[in-house]
Amino acid sequence: MTAAAILALFSCNDRSNYQSDNSGQNGNGNHDQDTTQVPPIDSTLAFNPNDLPEEPLFEIYTTEGTITIMLYKDTPLHRDNFVKLASERFYDSLLFHRVIYNFMIQTGDPLTKDPANKPSYGTGGPGYTIPAEILPNHTHKKGALAAARKGDTANPQRESSGSQFYIVHNPDYCSHLDGQYTVFGETLDGFDVIDRIASAQTDDRDCPVNDIRIISIMPII
Repeated sequence: MTAAAILALFSCNDRSNYQSDNSGQNGNGNHDQDTTQVPPIDSTLAFNPNDLPEEPLFEIYTTEGTITIMLYKDTPLHRDNFVKLASERFYDSLLFHRVIYNFMIQTGDPLTKDPANKPSYGTGGPGYTIPAEILPNHTHKKGALAAARKGDTANPQRESSGSQFYIVHNPDYCSHLDGQYTVFGETLDGFDVIDRIASAQTDDRDCPVNDIRIISIMPII
């Protein structure tokens, strides 16, 4: 089975701080009062993305346990998109819909919230893709967090899915993916949870027979 067959995001809001220009003066020779308004944070968000460091840590709470990850600062489009979706609770209740022992575990398809969509699992997303950020220093080591995508024939620019990602189970069987997919984070803790999910019984579409879900994804602040 080829990688393209197995593994089927524009940047979110600017993470930089708002800066005001106080260089202007009014008619009295006094500095104008800064009137820059910082937009209020959406109260429906799970957390404020602006509170996070350049390489944020997250806990992925699943029905099989918790996986702690770190997102890389040198893949900012993927980092910011993941942060945005997590803050919007996009990933809550999504299935690990493709699990291959000794290879990887994949999730992030919003279609998996409805079992009626099962024939289409693996095709869903937020409606956009992310430009590739493929870097030689980020490889498919165990626990690597990488973006799923369509194959090269349909996607010669290797743009990533807007939401689907996979976590490496066994690097010995994933090394051929280096330089082909964007790796944008790594696992710090919870390798036993990855092993447990990867060991789940699956059907002929590599979907776990018993549902394994993301409960939520929250930052460690």
